[in-house]
Amino acid sequence: MGIPVSGFSKKSKHDKIKWLAEAYFNDDATAIQTLKKYWNSDDRLQEMHDEFTENAISNYYLPFSVAPNFQINDTLYALPMVIEESSVVAAASNAAKFWMNRGGFKAEVISTVKTGQVHIDYFGNPAVLFSFFSEVKEKLIGSISEIQKNMKARGGGLIEIELKDETSKLMGYYELHCTFETLDAMGANFINSCLEEIADTFEAEANGYQAFETEGRGPKVVLSILSNYVPECLVKAWVSCELDHFSTEDIDGKEFADNFVRAVEMAKVEIRRAVTHNKGIMNGIDAVVLATGNDFRAVEAGVHAYASRNGNYTSLTDARIDEDTFTFSIEVPLALGTVGGLTSLHPLVKFALQLLRKPSASELMMIAAVAGLAQNFAAIRSLVTTGIQQGHMKMHLMNILNQMEATSEEKQKAIRHFTKNTVSHSAAVEFIEKLRN
Repeated sequence: MGIPVSGFSKKSKHDKIKWLAEAYFNDDATAIQTLKKYWNSDDRLQEMHDEFTENAISNYYLPFSVAPNFQINDTLYALPMVIEESSVVAAASNAAKFWMNRGGFKAEVISTVKTGQVHIDYFGNPAVLFSFFSEVKEKLIGSISEIQKNMKARGGGLIEIELKDETSKLMGYYELHCTFETLDAMGANFINSCLEEIADTFEAEANGYQAFETEGRGPKVVLSILSNYVPECLVKAWVSCELDHFSTEDIDGKEFADNFVRAVEMAKVEIRRAVTHNKGIMNGIDAVVLATGNDFRAVEAGVHAYASRNGNYTSLTDARIDEDTFTFSIEVPLALGTVGGLTSLHPLVKFALQLLRKPSASELMMIAAVAGLAQNFAAIRSLVTTGIQQGHMKMHLMNILNQMEATSEEKQKAIRHFTKNTVSHSAAVEFIEKLRN
């Protein structure tokens, strides 16, 4: 049933675990052993991990993998990927190898602007509010001079502040729409600090503004926060080759390309297909985002909003055939950083960025977009040829064998057996049981 607790965050890690064991596990020693099994033997490293978040009691491990052979803008990369889905890294690697021999991936950053808003309630005369804003705009910009001093010195900072009338969406709703360039930083803390200072200055100036006093109603700041919807922070990636590059003994290149394009067109018009289609793209993007210490939740939210920007949720990728040339592309918003946050703290994040040759934020945007494109290519290629399960289940075989606590010898025999036989959960269970009997 569990029991309530007060002052949990103030307890030591050992006391937190002791309470959890008593309240939820009937003092089961196995539960405590499981938590401690995942502690790092390096006490300083473990302490650092504990300080990443609140109420930490252990570490949750995910595989850190590498997908090699990614040729991006004529540079060869090995991509760090953090993900638990067994087939993702294999699929990305296969796609990378396929395109490496066909010109590789191309990518370009279209824009890198990020935004934040100060959200305001105001029920007076709009003309008065806009007049006030024009008078105080320079003071608003000046109020963050100290905050953005270092960012400005590097070439970034606040780009513009604009007052927007959003009353057609919600009565009395206005916003200060602020645009920023944060260079190699993701910039969330920087943007939020700027917005809060702008909001404080806006309210302070409004309190002494005569026209608001005459009206008897002034503007009120409701909240100020950056936006994770970043359609102005956009990257494009693509691959292209002649149709005969797809030809094999089993399929004609033109037929394959036609089926591929048709599959993408279906994802453009059918939301149930589009969601799964884009989830596959995010398998690749999220894995790189996680490995490099970026915020995959923010990326996911922004990307899916972008997929709905025209009123219908649709495919993030596009495929077309021009005469005898196939082109497959993606355009996606990605607000990423290579400095700040975990990038200088988490040892594996530092390793991942070194593996990628210490990329700028723009370069990381291109790399992540390519990972998503590669993942989508591999998935659609499987769907329109052998089907998704043939490759997926063979990669999933090891998970099934581990669930059955198979020995090394049993695993090797199972791998040999299922090289030529269809993998399913029931077939794997039956095979192991026969071995054991």
